[in-house]
Amino acid sequence: MATTGTALVPAGEHQQLRRVWRRLVQTARLCCGIPDYDNYVRHLMEKHPERPIPDYATFFRQRQDARYGGGGFRCC
Repeated sequence: MATTGTALVPAGEHQQLRRVWRRLVQTARLCCGIPDYDNYVRHLMEKHPERPIPDYATFFRQRQDARYGGGGFRCC
């Protein structure tokens, strides 16, 4: 049976493709030093419910500070 460009992808395959795509994006972000925000929020909700959940901008800034020292650039 020939498939055309307008054929629908079965629901099961679509969900599998979405999972693979999310994993690829997550891997790319981790390679660049940017942890996955969704996983971080899930972790906070499960393990540290007393902590406030930061918005994405705050989360990103915290990750940059943790990676690069947060005190600006320095030599040596």
